[in-house]
Amino acid sequence: MNLSQLAARAHGRFQRSTAKFLFRRPFVINSQVPLISFTFDDFPRSALHTGGAILKRFGLRGTYYASFGLMGTEAPTGQIFLTEDIGVLLEQGHELGCHTFAHCDSWKTKTPMFERSIVKNGLELSKLVPGGSFRTFSYPISPPRPQTKRTMAHHFSCCRGGGQTFNVGTADLNYLSAYFMEQGRDSPKLLKSLIDQNRDARGWLIFATHDICKAPTPFGCTPKFFEDIVQYAVKSGGQVLPVVEAMEALRSSSSSQVQAEATPFTIVSPGS
Repeated sequence: MNLSQLAARAHGRFQRSTAKFLFRRPFVINSQVPLISFTFDDFPRSALHTGGAILKRFGLRGTYYASFGLMGTEAPTGQIFLTEDIGVLLEQGHELGCHTFAHCDSWKTKTPMFERSIVKNGLELSKLVPGGSFRTFSYPISPPRPQTKRTMAHHFSCCRGGGQTFNVGTADLNYLSAYFMEQGRDSPKLLKSLIDQNRDARGWLIFATHDICKAPTPFGCTPKFFEDIVQYAVKSGGQVLPVVEAMEALRSSSSSQVQAEATPFTIVSPGS
């Protein structure tokens, strides 16, 4: 491994560490049943018309994180949603979440510009869906800058990252963990094992992916793979809900405690 590769690896660890430990909004997960959410970043059309159809067969709904600046384009994750797809998504009871307007890199983009992009995304939504608003958020591309993570708390009920694990014990509403399905699409046993672990811990497992098609991009997975995991999630006894509904279920649980409003940010960063 050369010096540039070592530097890149060290920088990646630094990004992940700051996202994990700075500006946390603690949220206690104490549920009688395990929770599972299926989410789709970028909102490729196939995620709704193929992935959504699979969820519908099981009586389930998901969360689609949209960047309106990508609408109608061909992206690395496939053909992105069209205007008419928004109505279909909402009619089917899915959640529409925010992914910034311009699909901003969460680390490379300065916080003021990043915030302007999420505000613009909300304005675009309100043009298509009068009275509509985003309640949850997914960080595009990279872990967020510390100040960006801090700022997002003022705009969304919760924000989702990555991490390839599930949420248990005290989670962070500013940076909920998720497992990107495509990273295990050659080993479905890994995802099923994670579902089993989440069931035993009565945690909240958030799956994430992008396109769902027979010839997926490197960021998506096949319908067969996706359906296999959805079916296993249902059989596990987990309650499968969109992100915002899963969060509300945890909030309304008699034994659940939400510390976000009462607890200040745990660490103050010197800026980013």
